Amino acid sequence: MAVNYMEDGTRSAPAPINAFQKTANAICGPGDTMVLPDAPATIFEGEAELALVIGKRASHVSAANAMDYVFGYTCFIDGSARGLPAPGFFAMKSRDTFAPIGPWIVTKDEIPDPQNLQIRLYNNGVLMQNFNTNDMAHKIPRCIEWLSSVHTLEPGDIIATGTNHRGLNPFMDGDKIELEIEGIGKLAFNVKDELQRKWERVTRLQMHERAAQKTPGAYPDITPQIAGKYAPAR
Repeated sequence: MAVNYMEDGTRSAPAPINAFQKTANAICGPGDTMVLPDAPATIFEGEAELALVIGKRASHVSAANAMDYVFGYTCFIDGSARGLPAPGFFAMKSRDTFAPIGPWIVTKDEIPDPQNLQIRLYNNGVLMQNFNTNDMAHKIPRCIEWLSSVHTLEPGDIIATGTNHRGLNPFMDGDKIELEIEGIGKLAFNVKDELQRKWERVTRLQMHERAAQKTPGAYPDITPQIAGKYAPAR
């Protein structure tokens, strides 16, 4: 799901409901490595997300009945290569290894309220993202309703429910990433960049706070690349 959080209440209204797809080859698992490609991205980020797994075929499902189609939940990272020349989500989101998932599926009955789970992402042991799923703009039943109106959802399909952008930070070579979701567990994986590009380790919120002009609820500010291939001339 795209832009699916109220950013700790700083958005005045939800963004229009929207989504994008990742390819099957984007998937990697616990202990695996997210590989940053040789592409002129302005930054590489990974978005901490609660994901749900569909349990039975769903087509034109109502929000009222949507939770009947959920099998369980898992941890999900939405890898992103920002600022590429190709517009849209495909080149940014669908690269190999850009969807770490796991380490397991926790069945629906073990999670009393998926809309009240704390999500934390650590980069090299430092807490970077820390938010609750109660800040989700379009709640899980509405997401299933809308997605199943666009195309049929099959058992095993995964819906990643979006992220709070304020804690997004650059992923770089050698990073050890841990995503922990309350009641679900911890997903740990590595990051590899053969080009060893470098960014200052700051979050979107920190960049936003530095900006002279600020837009409430919008956190597009990303730290510029400082070293390696594609770094701007200084």
